[in-house]
Amino acid sequence: NALCPGYIGTGMVKAGAQGVLEKSILPHIPMGRLGEPEEIARCVVFLAADESGFITGSTLSANGGQYMS
Repeated sequence: NALCPGYIGTGMVKAGAQGVLEKSILPHIPMGRLGEPEEIARCVVFLAADESGFITGSTLSANGGQYMS
């Protein structure tokens, strides 16, 4: 399995130019916000848990609806 996060509100992302974030990144995220590190952590915990034991070879996109190519 793989986890593909989108833009996450980490120090590195927030350190970028605020104008770029507000004008070029956030408008392309349907949820209208950056993801939180805790949201990505919950995805990892799920994929590592017994409850996801029958999920194999999948990619989990956690990107607020933004699809990057």
